[in-house]
Amino acid sequence: MKRVIDGVFRGTLKTLGPKASPTGIFKEPVKGPVAVGSEGLSGDHQGDRRVHGGPEKAIHLYPSVHYASWVTEYPHLESQMQPGSFGENISVGCMDEGDVCLGDRFRLGTAVVEFSQGRQPCWKLNARFLEPRLAKAVQDTGRTGWYFRVIEPGTVSAGDALELVERPHGSWSLARVTRLFYVDQLNYDALEELAAIASLAESWRKLACRRLERREVEDWNRRLNGEA
Repeated sequence: MKRVIDGVFRGTLKTLGPKASPTGIFKEPVKGPVAVGSEGLSGDHQGDRRVHGGPEKAIHLYPSVHYASWVTEYPHLESQMQPGSFGENISVGCMDEGDVCLGDRFRLGTAVVEFSQGRQPCWKLNARFLEPRLAKAVQDTGRTGWYFRVIEPGTVSAGDALELVERPHGSWSLARVTRLFYVDQLNYDALEELAAIASLAESWRKLACRRLERREVEDWNRRLNGEA
């Protein structure tokens, strides 16, 4: 199935929060083709490379359909809630976390990309919108968006197609993984199955294996609340 790319976004480094932390969350729309490489879109920047960017988080897609829900839940943020404002590189409508599965490969413009992992929201969303509950709400609702790794470089522009070309793990949608991590948190059989999937991002494999070993759920407070 083909979907149309509504927008392509990239950003330069700015500062955010009480400690003026570097961030690339402030994206601007791009006109015309943009080169897609192993590190993402040409000209795009990330602030903290320990947790953002890199080959496993090369391109961030956020479904534009979610913004209507955020406006309903946070009406005071209506003027700010628009494609690109969550720091995504790619905006696509008529698609959500139930429509993408582990290992899915897509043709993105002329590039080929592979789903790697969902976004684990952090405190920078809170600081970006001056809304201290937002990161936790993104996690709780499962409206997280996701990341692609780049399999074949190419170019992408608004109006291009996003087309599914391969689906090796159709039973493992992002929605299912998100439920496992944040709702059905200690389902050991599911965690074992998830950890065995070869295309799973290594950070997610470590998370699943850590839960299996420790039999407990990690503390998300620092990620969700941070310094905001």
